Amino acid sequence: MSNRDLSSKLFNAAKEVIPGGVNSPVRAFKSVDGDPFFVQRARGCRIWDVDGNEMIDYVGTWGPAILGHAPSAVIDAVSHAAKEGISFGIPNRHEVELARMVRDYVPSVEKVRMVSSGTEATMTAIRLARGYTGRDKIIKFEGCYHGHVDSLLVAAGSGALTLGQPDSAGVPKDLANLTITLPFNRPEAVEEAFRLEGESIAAIILEPIPANAGLIFPKEGYLQFLREITEKYGAVLIFDEVMTGFRLARGGVQELVGITPDLTAMGKVIGGGLPVGAFGGKAEIMDYLAPDGPVYQAGTLSGNPLAMVAGITQLKEMERHNGWARLDEIGQQFEDGVRSVLKETGRDLTLNRIGSMFCLFFTEEEIINVEDVKKSDFAAFRKFFWAALDRGVYFAPSQYEAGFISLAHGPDEMEKTAEVTADALKVALS
Repeated sequence: MSNRDLSSKLFNAAKEVIPGGVNSPVRAFKSVDGDPFFVQRARGCRIWDVDGNEMIDYVGTWGPAILGHAPSAVIDAVSHAAKEGISFGIPNRHEVELARMVRDYVPSVEKVRMVSSGTEATMTAIRLARGYTGRDKIIKFEGCYHGHVDSLLVAAGSGALTLGQPDSAGVPKDLANLTITLPFNRPEAVEEAFRLEGESIAAIILEPIPANAGLIFPKEGYLQFLREITEKYGAVLIFDEVMTGFRLARGGVQELVGITPDLTAMGKVIGGGLPVGAFGGKAEIMDYLAPDGPVYQAGTLSGNPLAMVAGITQLKEMERHNGWARLDEIGQQFEDGVRSVLKETGRDLTLNRIGSMFCLFFTEEEIINVEDVKKSDFAAFRKFFWAALDRGVYFAPSQYEAGFISLAHGPDEMEKTAEVTADALKVALS
């Protein structure tokens, strides 16, 4: 067992001044019935906690660390930019450069606005869709998380006619009533919702590959179906690519599948590890934003020069190193190693992987939506998580979270990961 005494002391101190001791709930490790460790530093694909434990990291700041932690190119660029000023609240050239890169990379984007988080991006994309269409209702899918936006923290009713229920205290029921929550990968549910409410639906928002319920793949033709039904009813199709954008491909999932949404929410990778978000899409819709249009959005730190420079540099490094192709190769090595280990256990657990994102589900059933994820053996997952962590490999502390691979993960890390996975599975499945 790893020593985590100092982490334990810090967590107790944190709970006295921070609700739950953390500034984001998943960090509390409640899903694995334990307490979190506190990180001291990170470099490449490895992290070190305050007790000196070294770990191979497959969380990567929940996605942004696509080059690995603390890449020298990004650090140097941010250090240089900081000497010119940390924040301006005035337009700067870096936000124009990054906006041009996003426009050139992402098929759906003609214009883009920078914000400070993925939550802010999805929140404003929905407001924009409502302002553009003049409609109030939206459709979201169970298992797709889009940040802590009131309209999106809504649990499903029992059918298309049933009102949504707030999924968090503090979300007004009247607002939840404007959100229709449906099962993912069930086109008939979407058809029924539009048949009943089509003239009132402003938008569908979804993760095109949901990565907040593990990692779930859309059925063949499903995304195209959503594109067609939104066009039919005049609703806006919003892809939340905060996780998948600039990670699975240069232009995200929409580049891979050849389907162009009306609006796209982005974040994580384009901040290079600094707080950033963005949303963009058709100029006709984006021009509804203030100051040109009637939909208001503002942010003091939007387009922050340090975040812009970090994102620009990270994307340029990805281009320079043929990053997306390399990540797919590394991801395949990871998958081959884990599948080899699974074969030895005699258990055909479901491993979903695309590019540099993955999730090992503790079930042998096919995963098509969050209801399937709920059938996983969560007790076995908890045992696996702690066994892996004690052996020096840090996977996400929840069965509902995806894992991330970086360009810094090499053959040595793949070999150790396979060894640790084998040992951890023996503990989990015994």
